[in-house]
Amino acid sequence: MFLTTSDFLNAMIMCPRIVFYILLLLFVSTIELFVNRLDSVESVLPYEYTAFDLCSEKTLKRPSENLGQVLFGERIEPSPYKFEFKKPATCQKVCTRTYNTNDPSDKVKLDFLKKGMLLNYQHHWIVDNMPVTWCYDVEDGQKFCNPGFPIGCFVTEAGRPKDACVVNSNFNEKDAFYIFNHVDITIHYHIVEHEQLGARLVAAKIEPKSYEHPNEDSPVCSGGPKFLKSKHTGVFEIPYTYSVNFVEDKNIRWASRWDYILESMPHTNIQWFSIMNSLVIVLFLSGMVAMIMLRTLHKDIARYNQMDSVEDAQEEFGWKLVHGDVFRPPRKGMLLSVFLGSGTQIFIMTFVTLFFACLGFLSPANRGALMTCAVVLWVLLGTPAGYVAARLYKSFGGEKWKTNVLLTAFLCPGVVFADFFVMNLILWGEGSSAAMPFGTLVAILALWFCISVPLTFLGAYFGFKKTGIEHPVRTNQIPRQVPEQSFYTKPLPGIVMGGILPFGCIFIQLFFILNSIWSHQMYYMFGFLFLVFIILVITCSEATILLCYFHLCAEDYHWQWRSFLTSGFTAVYFLVYAIHYFFSKLQITGLASTILYFGYTMIMALIFFLFTGSIGFFSCFWFVTKIYSVVKVD
Repeated sequence: MFLTTSDFLNAMIMCPRIVFYILLLLFVSTIELFVNRLDSVESVLPYEYTAFDLCSEKTLKRPSENLGQVLFGERIEPSPYKFEFKKPATCQKVCTRTYNTNDPSDKVKLDFLKKGMLLNYQHHWIVDNMPVTWCYDVEDGQKFCNPGFPIGCFVTEAGRPKDACVVNSNFNEKDAFYIFNHVDITIHYHIVEHEQLGARLVAAKIEPKSYEHPNEDSPVCSGGPKFLKSKHTGVFEIPYTYSVNFVEDKNIRWASRWDYILESMPHTNIQWFSIMNSLVIVLFLSGMVAMIMLRTLHKDIARYNQMDSVEDAQEEFGWKLVHGDVFRPPRKGMLLSVFLGSGTQIFIMTFVTLFFACLGFLSPANRGALMTCAVVLWVLLGTPAGYVAARLYKSFGGEKWKTNVLLTAFLCPGVVFADFFVMNLILWGEGSSAAMPFGTLVAILALWFCISVPLTFLGAYFGFKKTGIEHPVRTNQIPRQVPEQSFYTKPLPGIVMGGILPFGCIFIQLFFILNSIWSHQMYYMFGFLFLVFIILVITCSEATILLCYFHLCAEDYHWQWRSFLTSGFTAVYFLVYAIHYFFSKLQITGLASTILYFGYTMIMALIFFLFTGSIGFFSCFWFVTKIYSVVKVD
């Protein structure tokens, strides 16, 4: 909130009681600009602002980050760019950086700056919790507002400009780096008339430029660009300057000030059309599957209950023949129950997180809130994980309850943490800002061991204390032999086919989610994502039930693992798509970035595998229990 002098005088005359309030507001008339980490679409490694030896402010205390911001590598710091509200400034000097290539430390700094320009590393600045955007024209007369702008750009030895160098025809020096050492900042605001006196910032836009600045003490923002030859030796100076201007904008409301960024994002219209198209197709297929299942099962159950001869039933109804074996405990029941416990934990965490996101609590303006919410929920949901794993393991006839609860608490979280720790070691080695500090790592372990593990033990205690799940039919002592299966009813083809339909309803959303993670684009369509989540649950359930029914009709009663793997195989398609996305959409270079991409992708694939697999198992468990509870068993 910002006040003008005339507003202050009028307020004193009209209502002296608010003078004290206005005096407090006057203290915030200085607009502070914060800087965040720098990242690139050509590298998975983000770096802190100070890593590039840019103009920095060391006297002020940096704002604290939440857990989600730390996990995503955000490092917000105060900057030396400060200006007064409604006081334009032109070509103000910020600082000058001097490098001598004969000095080893200076050479390292200059080489790192060159690397940043070569890989197109982008600044991310913040004013009043709003990203400072660089808006430029793209194809079809559209304007794209990027919440970041580059350090500089590079022109190759062949004279081909890369990245941002294409915007200026004066960037034509071969084998040279052009440094954006000047920024034109435009602050958009509107005056608040009805609510209270003052003004609100509704947008902050920037235009990066490059100037030689021959006279550093009194810079003039005109003339040729500042460039650095690739093989430059000796002393090189980079003066940094800025200009700021203020524009009143009555059309943008404070509540909708993010809209101009989100609406300018590429492929927004394509996303809307594709999502609607995908939802219509999936709903149609789901309706067909549900109709087939209901009609077929209704006829089967009605006709069987009218039969007197068991031999007649054996001729027509394969699924009824296995009633004495359908609830036989599966092999590796311990591992399956542990997977289902972790999958339940992930399912509830995802549902609650997306629900809060739909309500607007986890919007992009709340930096790091989405990841913080997910981690906290995962920690607190140890009780359902322990309860489900223990109850199912007891129903499978298991007696090693100590092993079960320990595996539930440590197996899947341990695999994720081990992968994450290895990735963190690589980030530490590369000096990236995404490397989790040691203190945060200890805090994560404390949340796991001191909260999640005890809650898992508590849930397991209640799960083992409860009586086992009662099945509608008795299990025979001697297992029935499974007849020879056709190709389509064998386990592997059914599992492979089962993941196609669920993946088909998410792959469009998956593209935009991967874009938000690896191409640093904002993701904000949580309403559609929540709808796709519901459709995914329905599709996984119906596809698994359909295949389970076919296998039971073929007298194959080993449905427990198959139902889990059929739906969980969607994660394999996700992994294949992520590999395709890496090679076709991304420009990532370097061994470290490649390892990090696939390391983090494996974590996402494992979580998705447990999530979808649990949906498939529980839907199939409900289905099998339902159909065998409504038939007469001799």
